[in-house]
Amino acid sequence: MRAHPTEGVARLKGLIRTQEKRQAGLLLAAAVTAALVSAAAVLLLGISGWFITASALAGAAGSAVAHSFNYMMPSALIRFLAIIRTGSRYGERVTGHDAALNALAAMRPRLFEGVARGPVERALSLAGGEASARMMQDVDAVQNRFVRLSAPWGAGAGLAAGMGMAVLAGWKPALVIALAAGLGMLVAALVGRRLAEPAGRAVQAAAGDFKTRFAALAAAAPELQAYGVRGWAIDRLAEQGATLERATERLTAAGGWIMLTQTVAMAPAVAGVLATAGSTPPPFVALAILAAVTTVESAGALLTAFRQNGAVEAAVGRLGDLLEPGETSDAVPSGPRIVLTAADLALAPPQRLAVVGPSGSGKTTLVERMMRLRAPVAGEVILGEADATEASPDAARALFAYAPQQAVLLAGTVRENLLLARPDADEAALWTALEDADLAERVRAAPLGLNAPLGENGARLSGGERRRLGLARAYLRAAPWLVLDEPTEGLDPATEARVLERLVQRLERTEQGLILISHRPAPLDLCDRRLKVEGLAANGAVRLSLDDRKQAA
Repeated sequence: MRAHPTEGVARLKGLIRTQEKRQAGLLLAAAVTAALVSAAAVLLLGISGWFITASALAGAAGSAVAHSFNYMMPSALIRFLAIIRTGSRYGERVTGHDAALNALAAMRPRLFEGVARGPVERALSLAGGEASARMMQDVDAVQNRFVRLSAPWGAGAGLAAGMGMAVLAGWKPALVIALAAGLGMLVAALVGRRLAEPAGRAVQAAAGDFKTRFAALAAAAPELQAYGVRGWAIDRLAEQGATLERATERLTAAGGWIMLTQTVAMAPAVAGVLATAGSTPPPFVALAILAAVTTVESAGALLTAFRQNGAVEAAVGRLGDLLEPGETSDAVPSGPRIVLTAADLALAPPQRLAVVGPSGSGKTTLVERMMRLRAPVAGEVILGEADATEASPDAARALFAYAPQQAVLLAGTVRENLLLARPDADEAALWTALEDADLAERVRAAPLGLNAPLGENGARLSGGERRRLGLARAYLRAAPWLVLDEPTEGLDPATEARVLERLVQRLERTEQGLILISHRPAPLDLCDRRLKVEGLAANGAVRLSLDDRKQAA
């Protein structure tokens, strides 16, 4: 039993239909050329069979008959059909794939937007390999849906051409060909539904799992080396690979059974033509026999579609998950005022709040709920005059510039990573942010400066440099509140002192408010209020208390 489509799947199918309409011209051209390919192939082989048989009979009848036999017209027609078939095949490939690629180029940004704008929990649940599999492998599977739209046209044109030629041998051979071809496609469709579709879905799922496992193990390569567990990792990957291989084998076997139905359908088609031809002249019998073979073969593209249905269906389902709508709201915070109700604390820039508490108590959870990076709890945080649960996620996030404890860096350049926070920033703004993060000297020393590549997740930077680049990125964002999670963790005392001194200067210059999470005394001393996080209550809310005691010098 097939699952009821989710709203995300319905939205994806709507997006696919929209692209089909936009690419209607190219898809129509692909369908017409596919029909020409099949019709020309059937006519070419049928006429060739008639021509060879008729020529042989003319030659056997004597020189007088042979000299009077018109071989110029059939040979010219054969060449013409060969040109039509070749040219149409090229046209079908170009137009069909052009339509598919245009459609995918329009769909991929929408899918990425679905991840970026959807519920954060969904985005965080996607491992890197799984996200890659969906955005690449599953989208490529959907491409087959566009390419194969011309398959029914090709099969229909081949059947019409075959029956048209077989009629020259009588209506009975034509009817036999139609019945054999129809029965073959029906059996192939049943085999595809029974065997190929489950196997195709399994291949899509197994490939995604394999990529997820590979990405996770590749990211942990240094640890695997250090602890000497490469063999264990290889075994885990081999197990996942074996699962994918078994699914692929089942899909290949299903494809073989589908193609077998085509071969089996040829036998009754040829036998039926011979049985019903009666006293038809041999050249027309040969024409009808070859027409039967090529008519059945012309359904090859349609049979391939039967084999791919499961993979396409699975891909649509997996991609539809990315378009599941999250919470929507039009409420906009009336200002940068923040109220933490559990502590009866109201804040407004340029106030500075330190968030303290034991590891795992919920400090990061609190600020991420405040910024709508996690689902908020009703009544916990007020943004402006609206409860955080009622505020628009985009409007709530616009209040904050965030440097998380573990900032993720793109495998690009320094410039590209900084521009994530402010795409229209000029070089002066970039260098100012780097100066404030005490990283400008390091970037200037690199041969390419702002264009220096960072490697995967900033692999060419030290841990402290990655942290400061995350700080610089947050500094670029023009927001009322600056939220820093352990901004000086891993820095030596001298570097920490410079970073904090420049942070104070920046706050005084911009008049931003500061919300800071830290276990270190020096950053906490910058703040005029201190909030202690004591854990999570039974309803999931964060338990808070004010703790404004200054640490001893």
